[in-house]
Amino acid sequence: MNLPNKLTVLRMVLVPFFVFFALTDIVPMSGLIALIVFAVASITDALDGHIARSRNLVTTFGKFLDPLADKVLVISALVCFVQKGICGAVPVLIIIAREFMVSGLRLVTADKGVVVAANIWGKLKTAFTMTAIVFILFAQAFGITAVWADIAAQVLIWISTALTVISGWTYLDAYKPYIVSDK
Repeated sequence: MNLPNKLTVLRMVLVPFFVFFALTDIVPMSGLIALIVFAVASITDALDGHIARSRNLVTTFGKFLDPLADKVLVISALVCFVQKGICGAVPVLIIIAREFMVSGLRLVTADKGVVVAANIWGKLKTAFTMTAIVFILFAQAFGITAVWADIAAQVLIWISTALTVISGWTYLDAYKPYIVSDK
C-alpha cells in the first residue's frame, strides 16, 4: 500500500475517534481533541491527493476510498453537530442527499466507462465545509459561546449547503446525457 492510500486509510480510522471526542463530555479537553483529530484527518485529505498526483501513485483503491473517506469524515462531523444542537437536520440532509446523488452518478457513468472527476465546485465545497467544521469545533473547544459564534456557525453551515447544491447541480448538468440516456 502506497503512502497516499495509507493517509486515506488513516483518515477513515480517525473518524470513530473524532466522533467519540466530539460527543463525549467525560474526557477532559475532549472538544480540543476532537478539533485536533478532525484537523489531522482534513490535512490527510489534502496530502493524499497531492502526493498521489505528484508522484504518480494514483490507484483504483485510492480513487474508491478517498472520496468515501471525505464523505464519512464530513458527514460524521455534521451529524455530531445535529446531535449537539449546533445545526439543524435540514442542511445536513441536503448535504447527505448530494453525496448519495454524486456517488450514484459515478456508478452510472462508470458502467459506461466514464470517470466523474472532482470539479472545482466539488473541491471548493469540500474545502469550505471542512474549514467551517474546523471553525465550529474551535469555538466548541475553546468555549466560545458568544451570539456571533452561533450565528457564524449557522451561516457557515448554510454556505456549505449552498456550495453543496451548486456542486451537485454542476455534476448533474455535466453528466446529464448519461442519466437520461437509455443506452
